[in-house]
This record gives sequence, structure tokens and C-alpha cells, in this order.
Amino acid sequence: MAESLLDELKPYPAMKDTGVPWLGEVPTGWEVRKLRSILRRVAKRNRPDLPLLSVVRERGVVFRDEMTEEENHNFIPNDLSNYKVVLPGQFAVNKMKAWQGSYGVSQYEGIVSPAYFVFDLAGVEGRFFHMAIRSRAYVPSFTQASDGVRIGQWDLSEPRMREIAFAIPSLPEQAAIVRFLDYVDRRIRRYIRAKQKLIKLLEEQKQAIIHRAVTRGLDPDVRLRPSGIQRLGDIPAHWARIAIRHLAAPGRSTLVNGPFGSDLLTTELTQSGVPVIYIRDISGGAYRRVSQAYVTERKAATLSFCRVKPGDVLVAKVGDPPGTAAIYPADQPEGIVTQDVIRIRPDTTRVIPEYLVTYLNSPAGRIALGPSVVESTRGRVSLPDFKAIPVLLPPIAEQLKILEAISGITNDILRLRAKTQREIDVLREYRTRLIADVVTGKLDVREAAARLPDEPEPEPLDEIEDDSDAEEAGGEDAAELTEETEA
Repeated sequence: MAESLLDELKPYPAMKDTGVPWLGEVPTGWEVRKLRSILRRVAKRNRPDLPLLSVVRERGVVFRDEMTEEENHNFIPNDLSNYKVVLPGQFAVNKMKAWQGSYGVSQYEGIVSPAYFVFDLAGVEGRFFHMAIRSRAYVPSFTQASDGVRIGQWDLSEPRMREIAFAIPSLPEQAAIVRFLDYVDRRIRRYIRAKQKLIKLLEEQKQAIIHRAVTRGLDPDVRLRPSGIQRLGDIPAHWARIAIRHLAAPGRSTLVNGPFGSDLLTTELTQSGVPVIYIRDISGGAYRRVSQAYVTERKAATLSFCRVKPGDVLVAKVGDPPGTAAIYPADQPEGIVTQDVIRIRPDTTRVIPEYLVTYLNSPAGRIALGPSVVESTRGRVSLPDFKAIPVLLPPIAEQLKILEAISGITNDILRLRAKTQREIDVLREYRTRLIADVVTGKLDVREAAARLPDEPEPEPLDEIEDDSDAEEAGGEDAAELTEETEA
């Protein structure tokens, strides 16, 4: 049904030029107004009894307690009397993140940071305005209406925002657009969710294969003995159980974490020089440079004990779970790690670095690490506890065979996973483009909406959250901390 509807969509029969370059033409029956004629700012306060709301890019206005710690590190003061009231149907704007689309029409009654903007709407249906203003068509205008020294802390200029042009169809047509997009969007989300569940199953299958390989090896008839690690059972009798500190290369500073406190101040960070490596750079078993922090060569020389070279193993001390490991790639310059990253320079006569990373990222590695993890907002492991973590270690030659076998078996899984992820990316891009075209009058959905079947009020259908790029606390979220405490 959804596919046939999409195939039948056509442009409107008559269009007019808006005189707004980025908006182009709209249907002749549509009106183009500035946001100043649609938005009326309100600032009701002194309702600390209401639930806290957050305004985020991915979902608009949500209850704060529905967000994970990874999503929201904002400080909440004891006195909430200055927080602004938001009512259902009002438009709330996170003014320091508006440049990335952190705004929306609320479905809930609650309170938001005193630094946010809250508006009543006039002459436009709230659900249509929410869909339209959050679409790809309008977000760039909010970016252009924001400025500041640092992109993560750009501030929205209300006067410039009020000059943004907005295309408005008639109220019946707004309702038809909302009905159509709701219908199609739910079917796309349902399909994406099914694909995401497939990816999760593929990842579980891959992890099961790896777990078996790093705890039992490849020979099904090998003689076994107890591992001595609860929940890991028996291991090949000829394997060793070695504390990870004994797998570091001989010498000082071969298993360390980065500097604490005054040894590395944020004021000493620069925009070029020696890379500073954070836990957010270690994701999915690989090193991916996300941070843009550096120190001078002179400063790095004072921190030579935590210098990172290609081939070193990096481990996140903090995370959910902690202990995620990656090899520092050969194409990267030398860097230094921060206090929440452990750097291991492996003794390659005893362990292949890739094997150590595979073990640490496997279910077996998580089990071995488990007793050392201290739970708070996120799991954490101390360096002394990490040094004592047991590693189940076959001989070097067998490590190599296990790595080759894992690669061969899991390559097909990885290819299918990549193909599925590409399908999800295509669907998301199509949905984004479709919404922008419909809410700006580039496609006529009136007839298609009229033919849609009546459906009961649908249950919420969110996509599975992707936390692979979760930010380390204190990164871009520093802007949120400033904003939440602003009077």
C-alpha cells in the first residue's frame, strides 16, 4: 500500500515563486509567512512540580527521565522555579542546539531550561508545523540564524529566526499532509526496526563464534581443564591463564593510563600538534578519530609516559560496558591518551595485539573484566584492577590460527551486516527527502491521504537507538551544562 501511494505522487498542478531562494516554488494556494507572524514568545515559570522535559535533535521534545545518561549529562539545579513551562502544542527551542534541529512542538506539559525559547503558534496546525520545521528544508535556516565562537555552542538569534520564511497550506491540507506522512513514516520505521533487529542478531551470532574460539579454540577434541574463571568453564589444557599486566612489553610505562588533573588542562589543548585520544575515539573494536584535541610537541614531551604509537592497544576505562579495546592504526601519528584511556604496549612474543583486542572485546573478556567494574552512571575500571584481569592465552601460533578462523567465519556476517546497514541508511535518506518535499509543496499528497485506511491510534514505534557513537561526557555536552544553569 505504501509503495503504491509513493509511486502515484505527482507535483502540484500550479506553482508560484516564493522569492525565497532555498524554498523555491510552492503551490499557488499556499501562503508564505515569516516566523514572526506565527510564533508568540511565552515565558511562564514557577511550576517546579511539573516533569522535566528535554529538547533534542532526534526526537524533539521528550521527557528527560526517558533519556539515557549517554544522551543527557545536563546539570539540574535544586531550585527549578525559574524553569519555563511548556504546554502541549507549544514550540520549544534549545537555542544553543537549534543549528542542528534541536526543537519541536511539544506533546507534553512540563518544564525546560530557562535558557530555552518557548512559543505559542498562530495560524498553523501544531503537528504540521512540527513535521515541517524539523525537516531538512528548514533546519539550515536555523543554522544560519545561529552564531558563536564554537560550533558546539552556537546561539540562536531570535530576531534572525523570526525572519525565516515558512510555507503554509490550508488547514485541511495540513491535516492531509500529517495523515500521509504519519502513515508512510510508521511503515518506514517498522521496516528499519526489523532491519536493526537483524543486525542485532548478526552481532550476537558473531560474538558467540568469537567467544567459542577464544575459550575453546578450534579443536573440538582438545583436552580441557577448569579455567578458574566463574562463568567461563573449561579451557584447553595447554592454554595459560595470565594477568594482563604480564602481557605488556618489558620496561616501564608499557601499561598506563593518561594524566590526571593538573597534568593536562583543557587550556593546554590546541587545534593542531600531537593528538589527544579520548574514550570516544575507541568504538566498536576499532580506533576512529572523533576528537579534535591536540597538545604541542613541548607539552607532549612532558607526558611521554602515555605516548601512543601504532600497534599499541587502547582500552576505554569508562563505558557501558567499560573495557572496549582497539589497536592504534599504523596510519596514525603518535599521540597521548587521557586519564580514561589505558594504553598497552603488548609483548608480541607472548600475545598478538589483534588477539588481545579480540579477547577483550569478546563476551569472555567482558566476563573476565566483570568483577573489576565499579558501577556508577557508567561502568568504570581502575588501572590496578585492569592489570589483574585474567587473559586465557593459547600459544602464539594458535592465536594466529584462531584469528584467521574468526575472520573467515565472520566475514560473511559482516558483509550481510554492512548490506543491511546500507539499506537502513537509504531508507532514512529517502524518508528525510520525502518529508522535506511534501511539507514544502514539491509533492501533492492530497489524493493519496484521502485513500488511506482508518487506523487505530498507533503504539509508539521508535527505531532502536544506535549508541555506537556515544560521546564522552564533557565533550559537546559542555554546551548543555552551560545552558541548563543559565538564569
